[in-house]
Amino acid sequence: VQLVESGGGMVQPGGSLRLSCAASGFTFSYYDMSWVRQAPGKGPEWVSFINTGGGSTYYAESVKGRFTISRDNAKNTLYLQMNSLKPEDTALYYCARGRALDAWGQGTLVTVSS
Repeated sequence: VQLVESGGGMVQPGGSLRLSCAASGFTFSYYDMSWVRQAPGKGPEWVSFINTGGGSTYYAESVKGRFTISRDNAKNTLYLQMNSLKPEDTALYYCARGRALDAWGQGTLVTVSS
């Protein structure tokens, strides 16, 4: 099982980023997926969830209306479109497999700063 996140970087408040998570080593379309983040000095925080077909999505209140989770099962890839970014969104962002979050990538760093 391998999950590889990309797309992080530094952005000014109000900006946008699109994260990607490339999955391999398992049948991606069989698994629900989530994004989880960890800010410096804090514990992990669940961000968003998407079911296998992409028809059901859920978001943490802190990101609702600003972030959009999606997936392309043909490309074995999970996405997180992040708009209207705030300094408090600064964190290491991970994709995680299944409802049990039983596999994680190495993370991609998002820094929101002026």
